Amino acid sequence: MSTYGPQIEVAIARVRADVARLHSELTRYGLVVSTGGNVSGRVPGADLFVIKPSGVDYADLAPENMILCGLDGVVIPDTPGAERSPSSDTAAHAYVYRNMADVGGVVHTHSTYATAWAARGESIPCVITAMADEFGGDIPVGPFAIIGDDSIGRGIVGILTGHRSRAVLMQNHGPFTIGKDARDAVKAAVMVEDVARTVHIARQAGELIPLPQAAIDTLFDRYQNVYGQAPQGAIL
Repeated sequence: MSTYGPQIEVAIARVRADVARLHSELTRYGLVVSTGGNVSGRVPGADLFVIKPSGVDYADLAPENMILCGLDGVVIPDTPGAERSPSSDTAAHAYVYRNMADVGGVVHTHSTYATAWAARGESIPCVITAMADEFGGDIPVGPFAIIGDDSIGRGIVGILTGHRSRAVLMQNHGPFTIGKDARDAVKAAVMVEDVARTVHIARQAGELIPLPQAAIDTLFDRYQNVYGQAPQGAIL
């Protein structure tokens, strides 16, 4: 049995539990069907991440069958779940973690409206304040890439490096989101589908009204830096 220091073992257990639980959010919000989609989370303090096994029903996911991988995407042997094959998107997730040090979580879904935009190879324009808040502008499109190696990861990193958006629509495939941890990336996945649906419906009814860039900047800054509850003990 592979072992790490006590602190890392605790961190691994925590991420296993978080990643297993967060998959239920994908089904709760209707972002996936069958066994499609995946959530992964980086293990703080280690070159490791946790991801779901391939082709396993969401109802059967549990901390002990999540799969621990190195940042090269290789399964860590002699760890719980290691006898299973990891998600087919593992190489993409690994590439993101290797090349975006601030990313602690990655999510992929085939949510209907966001994937429809991806099928057209069209970015979602920033025409509602919720988009400005969460994504800081348009949600961009990434290049078409085949599953199985790190090509998708390269596309994600190439588009999102230096970009405000935490979501990218991989052309002809679907949305990938990133976050400071797995929970944050899941939130982005929920939001990208919500705005994809809203903007699609709005466009059917008439011409979209773009938000001025200055308003986008102000909304994004407020949401990222002011909105919500201050950390316990903070003085504002």
